[in-house]
Amino acid sequence: MDHPSGDVLAGVGPRLRALRRARGATLATLADETGLTASTLSRLENGKLRPTLEQLLPLARAHGVPLDDLVAAPPTGDPRIHLRPVRRSGLVLVPLTRRAGGIQAYKVIYPPAGRSSTMNLQTHEGYEWFYVLNGHVRFVLGEQEFRLGVGEAAEFDTRIPHWIGSAGSQSAELLTLFGAQGERAHLAPPEH
Repeated sequence: MDHPSGDVLAGVGPRLRALRRARGATLATLADETGLTASTLSRLENGKLRPTLEQLLPLARAHGVPLDDLVAAPPTGDPRIHLRPVRRSGLVLVPLTRRAGGIQAYKVIYPPAGRSSTMNLQTHEGYEWFYVLNGHVRFVLGEQEFRLGVGEAAEFDTRIPHWIGSAGSQSAELLTLFGAQGERAHLAPPEH
């Protein structure tokens, strides 16, 4: 009887390459993020090396996808999406979409004002859109500052220095859409 794991593992390389390219990451960057060598990553992507669990786990973390997505596990018949929050720089980001490349949707939870890290304006390529689900948000865009409440939305060019944080004593929850550049800026592993 044929073992289906061979077919499943044969598709891992192309999926790994597509995820890396969608993020705009190089083999060297991914090697730094995962602790695997660039050579090993290249051989995995080209199908010259059969992936192990020890290799797939850091790759799934680096790409921000469930392990099931890397191996294209067969559907279980359960339609529920199991969201795995990511914590970065005091924020909680909950992925709402699970596809490589393109626009991604996240629920972002900002800690109450005064509990977040200092206000560091950032810039990166792309555009970002957000909608306030709960709480109030302090939004700095260039020289302007805005306070947005539930039901308000903003769209902006992320090449303009910007910062978003809770404006009150409660956490603020936003629905956020951004492309690959914004995903890298928000989800890149913290530097040591």
